[in-house]
Amino acid sequence: MNSYIDLHMHSTYSDDGEFSPAELVKMCHDAEIRIISITDHNCVKANIEAEKEAEHLNIHYISGIEIDCVYQDINMHLIGYNINCKSKDFEDIENNIRKQAKENSYKSLELTRQLGFVITEDELNALCKNAYWKGTWTGDMFADILLAKPEYSDNEILLPYRKGGSKGDNPYVNFYWDYYSQGKPCYTNWVFPSLKDAISLIKDNGGKTVLAHPGIYLKNQSNLLSEIKKLGLDGLEVFSSYHDKQDAEHFYKEAKRNNLFVTCGSDFHGKLKPPVKLGKSGCFIDPSEIENAILNN
Repeated sequence: MNSYIDLHMHSTYSDDGEFSPAELVKMCHDAEIRIISITDHNCVKANIEAEKEAEHLNIHYISGIEIDCVYQDINMHLIGYNINCKSKDFEDIENNIRKQAKENSYKSLELTRQLGFVITEDELNALCKNAYWKGTWTGDMFADILLAKPEYSDNEILLPYRKGGSKGDNPYVNFYWDYYSQGKPCYTNWVFPSLKDAISLIKDNGGKTVLAHPGIYLKNQSNLLSEIKKLGLDGLEVFSSYHDKQDAEHFYKEAKRNNLFVTCGSDFHGKLKPPVKLGKSGCFIDPSEIENAILNN
């Protein structure tokens, strides 16, 4: 189901977004989406530009950010809505990530080479030469380069991510999750704020807190949700491109059981996630329930 609400998307101020904030807002307008939020990774820079464009196109814009954080050694993503984007707190979040990013990028390169691949710094830098996060190399970038190399056309590691392969529908992000996410062969250690501190930071800056795509880290341990709620969590991203209908039904019930409001978001990035379209989050409830929750909470 297409929804007139999309509260999770990424611009070029994320290290993996394709479109500028203004371009995203225009794309949402064309798709008849009228309530939106750009939730870039650890960065609030998109919000001012997006809000200006949204006002011009009569779209209700909600400021946002998606913060990497950790709870009980599990890396999670926390979304903050209606935040004060001018706060120095968000500069500190961005600077913390930026400081670690370059060192971890080189570690990722070395670990990728240990898988048997030949890949150069120049190839990686060419992909991000005009990016806001210049010099930061992400798992999807490694996938982009490796899948394009003719010499690896029959490489067994890459075969599942090619057209017709078991993970070829969404090759870049699937390769990232399989090789560069927490606990995988090319994962590098990051120092993220605790979930508790991230929740406090968002609330201190006037915002509401929502746990993004919980199916990634709570699929088999929903019992953690009641513990997280006690930290001050306000909402749950029930409808997401990461969730199938069964996941969404499960987390919808969990949200209601824990008195959390429900949100929806496509998690649109552009090229990184070819199947993901703006406004498509698998939402099967009346969108007005989400509209009322996000605008009135």
